[in-house]
Parts: sequence; C-alpha cells; structure tokens
Amino acid sequence: MKVNHFPVIDLAATGKNIIRLRKERGLTVRDLQAYFGFEEPQAIYKWQQGKSLPSVDNLYALGVLLGVPMDEILVSHTPKLNLVICEQQANACCSLLLSGFFFDCQGYGRTARLL
Repeated sequence: MKVNHFPVIDLAATGKNIIRLRKERGLTVRDLQAYFGFEEPQAIYKWQQGKSLPSVDNLYALGVLLGVPMDEILVSHTPKLNLVICEQQANACCSLLLSGFFFDCQGYGRTARLL
C-alpha cells in the first residue's frame, strides 16, 4: 500500500531560497520592501530567516517579481517515516529478544536473533 505523505513546507529552506533568488536577480531587501510597499523590512527578513511565509498574495507577487512560479519559491520537506517505523519495530525487537524470539525489521536491513 502506497502512503501519500501530507506536504509540508520547509520554512528555513524556503527562506534560503528567497535569498538566493533575490540575490540572483540583483535585488536587495530594500528593493523588495519598496515593491511590496512595506514601511519596514521586517516581514521580508522573517521570510528569509524562515520565521514566517509570505501570504498567498505576497507569494504570488514575489513570484512575479522574481520571474518564477510560486512553487519554485517554496521548498517542501518530506518526513522520513520509514526510519521511525523501523526504530519502533527495533524497539519491539528488544522486548522480543528477551523472550527468545527472532525479529526481522521487514526489509530495512536490520535483523536481530537471540544467540
């Protein structure tokens, strides 16, 4: 059974991506501030530091300014669930070892046997 993972945006990586795209186009934080009509640049610094994301309207406008679609600004984060599942199975393995049972971590490359 294939499990589709819920997409999650990596705030820190997205912030770094905004910095990269901005610098590649020779724009400063002040340039973005003027483009958005912000009185202060704090919102842009928060985006770049991964503390917040632009609103959908601002994300769309940022994409237009940078010449990229919105999804090229955002960076997704994929959780590594297989490692968690295996770790949980490995924890179960320890209790089974004490009982004298054999446990195979279902194809994750870990096998435990009572010696």
